[in-house]
Amino acid sequence: MARKYDVMVAGHLCFDVIPSFPDTGARSIGELLRPGKLVHVDDAAMSTGGPVSNTGIALKILGSKVVFAARVGADDFGRMTMARLRKSGNADGVSVMNGASSSYTIALSPPGIDRIFLHNPGTNDAFCAKDLKPRLIEQCRHFHFGYPPLMRGMYANEGRELRKVFKIAKAAGATTSCDMALPDPASSSGRAPWKKILTRILPYVDIFLPSVEEMFFMLERPAFLRMKARHVHTDLLDVLRAEDYSRLSGKLLELGAKMTSLKAGRRGFYLRTREQGAFGGLGAARPGNPANWSERELWCPTFLCRKVASATGSGDSAVAGFLHAYLNGLDPEPCLKVANCLGWQNIQVLDAVSGIHDWEETQAYLRRNMPFEELALEKAPGWSWDGKFKLWHGPRDKGAPRAGRKGIGFLRESA
Repeated sequence: MARKYDVMVAGHLCFDVIPSFPDTGARSIGELLRPGKLVHVDDAAMSTGGPVSNTGIALKILGSKVVFAARVGADDFGRMTMARLRKSGNADGVSVMNGASSSYTIALSPPGIDRIFLHNPGTNDAFCAKDLKPRLIEQCRHFHFGYPPLMRGMYANEGRELRKVFKIAKAAGATTSCDMALPDPASSSGRAPWKKILTRILPYVDIFLPSVEEMFFMLERPAFLRMKARHVHTDLLDVLRAEDYSRLSGKLLELGAKMTSLKAGRRGFYLRTREQGAFGGLGAARPGNPANWSERELWCPTFLCRKVASATGSGDSAVAGFLHAYLNGLDPEPCLKVANCLGWQNIQVLDAVSGIHDWEETQAYLRRNMPFEELALEKAPGWSWDGKFKLWHGPRDKGAPRAGRKGIGFLRESA
C-alpha cells in the first residue's frame, strides 16, 4: 500500500542564530574573543537547526514528502521554529509544551577557527516515545531520528526510551535510520554507557548514519581518549586509518544495524552493509536493488571546496542526500555521491539549509565532474580505486562494479 509521506524526521530541533564574522586574520578563539572587547560581526543568519530541520528541510528541497516530529516550547523561539517548519513540510508531529523553553543555539564560526556552539537543549531533553504519533508514522515509508546524544531522555536509563522510539517506528512498518552527535566526554551524555545503548537500539535501526569519531568514542572510549591526548593539536580524521573504519563498522553490524556509515567530514563518506538476508525486516523503504546493497564496503571522497563559509549542519545535509537517493531506488555508489554533494552545497553558506539545491540542480552538479578532496588509500590493505564511480572499494566489498548498476548518469527524477 502506498504511503502518503516519504519520511518522518524526528529528534533534536532548535533555533540557530549564526553571526557572520569578517576575516580578521585571527586563528584562535582567544585572539578574537577577550573580556571587555567589542567584537564586530556582520549580518546574522537565523534559521531552524538540528537534524529535524537540517535533514528534514534538505529532504523537502530535494523532493521528498516530509513530516517533522519533535518538541518545542510555547515561546518566541518555538513560534519562529514552527513557522519555518510549516513552510517546509508537515509539522503535525511537533508537540508544543507550555511553560517550557525551546532549544536554541548560537553558532560562532569565525573564518579559520573551529566552530563553537552555545546551546540550550530546552525541550529536546524532555522528548520521549509518547511524543510520537504511530498513525502518522504509518503514513511514512521511512523514519529518521537525529542526535540522541543531545537529548537527555534518549540516553538516560541506558537508552531504554530511545529503543521504544525505534520499536514504535518499526511496528508502524517504516524503515528506520539514526544519526548521532559527538558528546563532550565530561558531560552527562559523554558519561552515558553508549556501547550498551547501541546494543539496545541497533537491532531496530536499519540504516545507521554516525560519524567515525562518534563511533570511535562510543565503542572504544579508552582508545579514543588516549588518541585525543596524544594528538592534541591534530584532527583525529587525519590519524584514523582505513583499518579503523573497517573494525568499527564491523562492530556496528554485529550489534544489529543493517547498514552503517562512518561519516568523515572532509575525508568523505564511508559505507558498509550486511548480507542480503539481513534485509528481510527493513520495512516500507527497501533498497531498489537489494543485491547491489549487500556486503558492500565503499568510501567516497568529498568534493573540493576552496572556501568554506560554515560547516554547520553539513553532516545533516549529507544524510538528507543519502536518504533521498536511497528512497528513490538508487544504488550505493550514486547515493554516496549525492550525500557528498549535499554536504558540499551546505558548506558554501553560513546556515544549514539555504545552500541546498533541488534534485535537478544536484544532478547537474554531479554531471560536472567536480574535483575531489584527496583521499589516498593506495597503501591501505585491500582497498582499490574505482575509476568509473570515482570512489574506493574496501577489502570487505563483494566486488568491482558490475554491469547494470546505476551510475551518476542514471540519477532519476524523484517520484
